[in-house]
Amino acid sequence: MHTVVVGTSGVTASDVLAVARGGARVELSEEAVAALAAAREIVDALAAKPEPVYGVSTGFGALATRHISQELRAQLQRNIVRSHAAGLGPRVEREVVRALMFLRLKTVCSGHTGVRPEVARTMADVLNAGITPVVHEYGSLGCSGDLAPLSHCALTLMGEGEAEGPDGVVRPAGELLAAHGIAPVELREKEGLALLNGTDGMLGMLLMALADLELLYRSADITAALSLEALLGTDKVLAPELHAIRPHPGQGASAANMLAVLRGSELTGHHQDDAPRVQDAYSVRCAPQVAGAGRDTMAHARTVAERELASAVDNPVVLPGGTSRAFGTGGGRVESNGNFHGAPVAYVLDFLAIAAADLASIAERRTDRLLDKNRSHGLPPFLADDAGVDSGLMIAQYTQAALVSELKRLAVPASADSIPSSAMQEDHVSMGWSAARKLRTAVDNLTRVVAIELYAATRAIELREGLTPAPASQAAITAARAAGVRGPGPDRFLAPDLAAAEAFVREGRLVAAVEAVTGPLR
Repeated sequence: MHTVVVGTSGVTASDVLAVARGGARVELSEEAVAALAAAREIVDALAAKPEPVYGVSTGFGALATRHISQELRAQLQRNIVRSHAAGLGPRVEREVVRALMFLRLKTVCSGHTGVRPEVARTMADVLNAGITPVVHEYGSLGCSGDLAPLSHCALTLMGEGEAEGPDGVVRPAGELLAAHGIAPVELREKEGLALLNGTDGMLGMLLMALADLELLYRSADITAALSLEALLGTDKVLAPELHAIRPHPGQGASAANMLAVLRGSELTGHHQDDAPRVQDAYSVRCAPQVAGAGRDTMAHARTVAERELASAVDNPVVLPGGTSRAFGTGGGRVESNGNFHGAPVAYVLDFLAIAAADLASIAERRTDRLLDKNRSHGLPPFLADDAGVDSGLMIAQYTQAALVSELKRLAVPASADSIPSSAMQEDHVSMGWSAARKLRTAVDNLTRVVAIELYAATRAIELREGLTPAPASQAAITAARAAGVRGPGPDRFLAPDLAAAEAFVREGRLVAAVEAVTGPLR
């Protein structure tokens, strides 16, 4: 099995996906273990001093003014985990929880949190055992980190609360740790706080959304090309020289993808035939511009994600400046900060939801055009076998329209909201977790919208008798039919075909079928 080694300098997006989705094993590098031990020396030295140090020998948040005596500090760390594990609602997906845990481990291993090496090793052991804490939908405001979700994960490390085993059965966490030979951790100064204070949940969901959207944008370029072909449109608008004079990178990539799909088609260029058109409708002609803007938004989001992956998000943090194995001489210190605020991640999560809604909207408009006999240039009403006797894809477009409407609601930014908490100490929050949760729904719905366009466009191309589609289009049609996207019939209902189309897009089989002909798309 693939192994991801966690050092002090962060991890990559592919590392997160490997652990979250692929079940990769996790190991700590020697460098990380040394940094953990060195930072812990600083925390232990500060804990022994009579002066209060935030996060080490004080309360937290609005209670930070209370100095905590040494005999109560272990209890304080346990209690912060227990009291913050206050999430409610449906369980969060396993891949999200694994990403959350792995990214917290990444920050712990930076050497800036003061957590002991044995705690970090236990985090890795829990991941490697396939134990997944039960984390709930609601509980994070995206500031001071994803507090409730991370608390439920920390509770598992303590052998408390509930978790799901590798067999998918939810049991008491203590039983699962014992079954895998993992000793529960006994938290010391600062460790409880360090396990809770990060943007790990929203970052993990951002990385997974980017991976899904990268596939979806290529899929959407393909379905846009298929719709252009089915509508007998012109591919001249995809010429590289046209996109070179408006040099947005994403636009050029989408246009190049569409052009590659349409190469060799006998259906394009008939816009001057029986019902001449000077130009195609916006939903067809402007497909690269809309999809390209989304691609460029993804590029910005990826930059933010990479910066966050290289970050050590905690409060307070251990900084160099003293005598320790990691930092040399000069004294180390623990400093309060605001790096836990989720605004950078929250904004791009919302940006991506906006882009997803618009991509779905333009795809639905193309589908509607394929079904309208007044605008489809010779196709039967609703692409039906016998219009009137059956309704063809009429209600499939209804479903698509409902999904687009929901996507528009999901595009309302969560990050524009803030609600104060902790007795007005935490008086401005990012709502980044909420932005991430709605983006996951948006990605799912966009997949379904693209799948319905695929269904309609492939059906329409097959109805263009006497004209040969592009080789890539034919490959997409053949693969879709083999995958169970069979096309409408007089005595059949559509739900199984639509579900098959969704799986065909979601699993990347559409892109694979086309790239077998075109080579890699951009």
